Amino acid sequence: MIQDIAPHRLKNQYAPGKRCGADDFVVCARDGALLVPKVGPLRFPRYSELATGLSGVAPEADVAAAAWDVSALLSPEAMPYLFSVDDTDFYLVRGTVTAPAGWHYVKLRQLRQDGHGSREAFYAAYTAMHLAIWYENNRFCGKCGCETIHSETERALVCPRCGRIIYPQLIPAIIAGVIDGDRILLTKYAHRKMPFYALIAGFTEIGETLEECVEREVYEEVGLRVKNLRYYKSQPWGNVQDILAGFYCDVDGSADIRLARDELREAVWVPRADVVGQTDDFSLTHEMMMTFRSGNEPK
Repeated sequence: MIQDIAPHRLKNQYAPGKRCGADDFVVCARDGALLVPKVGPLRFPRYSELATGLSGVAPEADVAAAAWDVSALLSPEAMPYLFSVDDTDFYLVRGTVTAPAGWHYVKLRQLRQDGHGSREAFYAAYTAMHLAIWYENNRFCGKCGCETIHSETERALVCPRCGRIIYPQLIPAIIAGVIDGDRILLTKYAHRKMPFYALIAGFTEIGETLEECVEREVYEEVGLRVKNLRYYKSQPWGNVQDILAGFYCDVDGSADIRLARDELREAVWVPRADVVGQTDDFSLTHEMMMTFRSGNEPK
């Protein structure tokens, strides 16, 4: 899966007061896309590559661009430390950078489709996007409307007016491998142009356990009751800010599919030997499909 980057290691503990160096990577995000090279494998620009143009960065707040200088960008408030991969640090520019020559903004789904880059680079991109969205969505306090500031001690945004503390948010979701004997239920989303099959998935509701979410999502999308739920693995999936929990389960009663066409355009039972995976091995969905194909799913 995308997080399986050993022997490399992503270290996401927040380090207050860290400053970006010339060789550190800089994450620039805009409208759900990341600044990456037009040619070559996926990577972020190093600070030294952008330094000459940083004085032209437009800040998030309504401040004149002329006042937005390099020293301001290097402050933890304007350019917070995100994480490191091995010994290389990643920082976020909290402003809009115009793409310099040779660079452009690309959404994660397109980056994944292009497939040019190391696994650790893709894992960094997904994690960086999750954090970039969190920072962007919490510039102002949702309680009193005051502009937030970064905590001096932890990864959190703080409202200086009412004291509200905002931590990075994870949305719990499930993946369900629904099994009927020696076949598994594969689906295609109604509103996505994905050529490959997936498994049933959905977000957990407030007051609902992960197991109850599996039962509800399966029934809502294909009209099946399930039993014998067993946990498999979890996965961070930063492009939609969720943490996925994978379960296998067995059909309880009839295996006749009643398709919810507002959710799915196709749902089919596929024999174990006929399961075909997705175009890469990044996702928990793909691993669960291949694990079933090989007969190694938890019984």
